[in-house]
Amino acid sequence: MRRLSVVAAVMALLLVITGCGSGNKEGGGVSKTDTGSAEGAGASTENVKKIIVGTGTKFHNVCFIDESGNLTGFDVELVKELDKRLPGYEFEFKTMDFSNLLLSLETNKIDFIAHQMEKNPEREEKFLFNKEPYSIFLTKVAVDKNNDTIHSIDDLQGKKVYTGATSNQAYFLQEYNKKHNDAIEIVYSSGAANDLVNLIQNKRVDATITTDFALRFYLDADGKEALKTVGDPLIQSDVLFVFRKDGQELADKLDEAIKSVKEDGTLAKLSIEWLGQDFTKSIDEVGK
Repeated sequence: MRRLSVVAAVMALLLVITGCGSGNKEGGGVSKTDTGSAEGAGASTENVKKIIVGTGTKFHNVCFIDESGNLTGFDVELVKELDKRLPGYEFEFKTMDFSNLLLSLETNKIDFIAHQMEKNPEREEKFLFNKEPYSIFLTKVAVDKNNDTIHSIDDLQGKKVYTGATSNQAYFLQEYNKKHNDAIEIVYSSGAANDLVNLIQNKRVDATITTDFALRFYLDADGKEALKTVGDPLIQSDVLFVFRKDGQELADKLDEAIKSVKEDGTLAKLSIEWLGQDFTKSIDEVGK
């Protein structure tokens, strides 16, 4: 059985602790064979192709360094499982700041990215995505956990809804307003240190739209989830791996492996273990 290497995890942990990994260097953990080029890494066994997988170390439960100094999390453990199912490949991680992942992919330092990435037009111009999502996040209306008056998107008419200016959520709200005479007052994030929880709790805005997964990041003064989602799913966001444009063969192989972990329940099990919920069902599967 091939072993998937996670090299220099202790170094990555030290970088996280000291803050050295927060710069623009491609620091953090590196692969065992850090040649500067994924293609130049070569294969350690005849007919087995070594693939360098780019990920991060600071996204808790997704890709992070645990207390033992090991790289782990949902994306990491999924890639390990996919590696077992693709005997023609050997996957090896190379960790770095999130901001450096796409550049490292473009310059052949890694072969694909595993870091909860979604498509957008800018990324699609330069990069290739596989087709089979390995996480699916459904966006809903989110309100204060004690709010019992808002139950759906239509209940937001005449109210203020907070969102990022260039997000998919903003686009959805803009399209909703086109069909409903600008019924919702959209409040855009300025990019400053706006505290969404305080804005909602102080009634400066009434709601936002987000995913159940994101709720864990919106905490009250006691460290508990401050918001809840209500109503039907509004938007489906598919999480995919990212490749260079010449990575179609690898993307297709990974799609096959993802389908197999979905079919036998492994993907749902990993999602529940690491993300706290089964985030593998599409908007059609959960119903609207």
